[in-house]
Amino acid sequence: MSRAAFTIPARRVPENPTQEPVIVQSPHPLQRLPTRFDPAAQLDDAPMDIIFIDGFRGNTVIGICDDELHEPQPVRIDLAAGVPRSLACSTDRIGDTIDYGEVRQALRELMETHRFQLLEAFAEAIANLVLNRFGAHWLRIAVTKPAKFDDVDGVGVVIERRRPAGDAQRRSAEVLHVLGAGLVPGTRED
Repeated sequence: MSRAAFTIPARRVPENPTQEPVIVQSPHPLQRLPTRFDPAAQLDDAPMDIIFIDGFRGNTVIGICDDELHEPQPVRIDLAAGVPRSLACSTDRIGDTIDYGEVRQALRELMETHRFQLLEAFAEAIANLVLNRFGAHWLRIAVTKPAKFDDVDGVGVVIERRRPAGDAQRRSAEVLHVLGAGLVPGTRED
């Protein structure tokens, strides 16, 4: 993922209270931690398409402190999901790629219904959702509480997950099995 792909606005931060503010450029949450996984290299050098949602915001009840357990608080989700060269590049059909509108709606539903306390568990649920329901092969998710403390921009977690190596072949075999069920000549037991 190119560092130029994600930027956030610069903010003015005073070096000390008596000086003029200076411009500080913060890296995007999806870029802050080094990655151990290069999605293009791991999938047999297949070209990767990265579908992303930048700055999804909502309110949810999450946390372990008493002040977090009753009232919704703001949460920001940044998500990048990779798929081997999307068929949509050739067909121009939304059904041939990850529909970020559907992912957005699924995130909204998850924020309303989850019962997680830790951002790590919440991020893992998002990862499972995007890998399993939407067919991503690789993803990186940043979940941030932007209003947790007055003296920081945000606290959170960044996780990176990928589909297990044999998963695509196993799913193809399951589909073929289902399609072929009942099509083999012979007696049928009811």
